[in-house]
Amino acid sequence: MPKAVPAFEVTCPCCGAVLKVDAETKGVIAHTAPVRPKTFNDIEEAARALKEQDSRRESVFRQSVEAQKHSSDLLEKKFQEAMKRAKETPDTGKPLRDFDLD
Repeated sequence: MPKAVPAFEVTCPCCGAVLKVDAETKGVIAHTAPVRPKTFNDIEEAARALKEQDSRRESVFRQSVEAQKHSSDLLEKKFQEAMKRAKETPDTGKPLRDFDLD
């Protein structure tokens, strides 16, 4: 008669959860979630954090709106610069390929 192998516990290195694994079936038979500390100590602190988050979000939104307003000007300047470079260095014929060098 084979001896029964007891289940063993493994701690997850990522989240700290404790998994109880059955040795015979190699399956998880129990899971204990790690204890997470409270994010905020009181309501006032949570409200303050939400207000800061709102103001940060609003600032990022304003910056993206300004960038979008000026993006057409930037693209036009980039296009003009590329056209100028293309005129300065005219096409010299077919480009060499690796295959042509053999």
